[in-house]
Amino acid sequence: LRDARLPEVDALLVGGGFPECFAAELEANAPLRAEIRGRLAAGMPAYAECGGLMYLARSIAWKGARHAMVGAIDADVVVGDRPSGRGYVRLEETAAHPWPGAREGREVHAHEFHYSALAGLPASSRLAYRVRRGHGIDGVSDGVVVGNTLASYTHLSATGGCDWPARFVAFARSARR
Repeated sequence: LRDARLPEVDALLVGGGFPECFAAELEANAPLRAEIRGRLAAGMPAYAECGGLMYLARSIAWKGARHAMVGAIDADVVVGDRPSGRGYVRLEETAAHPWPGAREGREVHAHEFHYSALAGLPASSRLAYRVRRGHGIDGVSDGVVVGNTLASYTHLSATGGCDWPARFVAFARSARR
């Protein structure tokens, strides 16, 4: 909310939360939003989940107000009054999944809890997961891949064979070479 610049980092992890509650403050921090957008466009690896996905989108609309966000993901977020995704999810990795060890059809167990949906996501978007149980972005897919960024509504767990922290670090190391 207050830092005007990123520290010197090799990758970015944008965790979950409820950015709509701080949308005006996030929008007001234009220098940081612009730096993040520029660094991601230049290839800095990033992983964002749920609230992080929302922050990396173009805008968030909630309670009659729309606020500009980072703009790294070519979609707008619309926050509703009821959960659009809630509970445990079962996903399958697609060929678009960017991390090392990705395997078409590999099953991932995780969870989601979001009141929002993406609007205007291009049909040509690369998506890292097929939804087998849950909602994700649209009831069919989750995990927008843009450059070296993976942003998803799903909150991954580091258990059950999904060692996402190690995979993300390995991806960040390989992408920065």
